Amino acid sequence: MSKNKKPDKKETPEKNMNRRQFLVGGSAALAAGAIAATTGCATTTKSASVDSSAPQTGSYPESKGYLVYDSKKCIGCTTCMLSCSMVHYGEQNLSLARIQIMQDSFGKFPNDLQIAPCRQCVTPPCVINCPVGAAYIDTENGNVRRINEEECIGCGTCLDMCPQQPHRPVWNHITGKSSKCDLCIDTPYWNEKGGPGGKQACVESCPMQAIRFVTETPDQKETEGYNVNLRNDHWYNLGLVDDSRIVPPKYKNMPTMFGPPKAKPKAKRQEG
Repeated sequence: MSKNKKPDKKETPEKNMNRRQFLVGGSAALAAGAIAATTGCATTTKSASVDSSAPQTGSYPESKGYLVYDSKKCIGCTTCMLSCSMVHYGEQNLSLARIQIMQDSFGKFPNDLQIAPCRQCVTPPCVINCPVGAAYIDTENGNVRRINEEECIGCGTCLDMCPQQPHRPVWNHITGKSSKCDLCIDTPYWNEKGGPGGKQACVESCPMQAIRFVTETPDQKETEGYNVNLRNDHWYNLGLVDDSRIVPPKYKNMPTMFGPPKAKPKAKRQEG
C-alpha cells in the first residue's frame, strides 16, 4: 500500500447518539471552528467539512490486532522505538517513534518504566474527534485505527482527546502533523508485510521479547489489559516474580541455605 493511502471503503457506524456523544460531537465542531479562524478559512466552510467527513459517533468494529507488553521484562533499551522510526521514516529518531518508553530515574522496579504503544481502542477518541476524518478505521486491513498524514491538518485534536498518558498519537515535529501506530501496515523502509497477520517491527526487534502481537481484545480498563505477563519459568528462576512470597520453580525442591529443617526429637516416655 502506498504511503498513508486511505482505502476508498470507509466504515460507516450506526448513528445512535446519546448525551455523551452529542457533547463529543459538539467539541469537534468547536475545534473545527477555531481552526478555521486561525487559518483564515470561512467558519461555514469548515463546519460543512466537519459534517461531511468527520466520523459519526456510534459503534465501531474492533481491531483485529493489538500490542501487549510486559513492563517487567522491558530493560528500557528503546530498540523498539528506533526500529519503529526506521521502518516508517528511514531514520533512527526517538521523537518519530510511534511506540514510547517512559522511564522514571527515581522510581522503583517495576514502576520505574512504562511501555506506551497505541491501544487500538474499541471506542477510539482520535477517530471520533478528528475534525477532518484523517484519523480513521482501516476496514481493508483488519480495522486498524490509523492516521492519514496527508489529510491531517495538524490541529492536534487527536493528541488532546486521547485519554492515555502519554497520549498515543505522536506529534511529527518535521511535518507538523500527527502520526500513530498502524501495526506496521505502511512501512516504506521495511520489506515485510505488517498489520494483522503480518509482522511488527517492535515485536521483531525487542531483544527481551517484551512486546507481543495478539488478536484478542485486551481489557479496556486503563492499561491493565495491555501490561501482561510474558515471562516463562526461566524468568521466575532468576527471581523475577510478581510476589516476593512466590518461590521460583527451580528452588521449590531444594534445601535452604542452612540445609533442610531438622526434625524435632521425640519426647521420651518416662517409665515407672
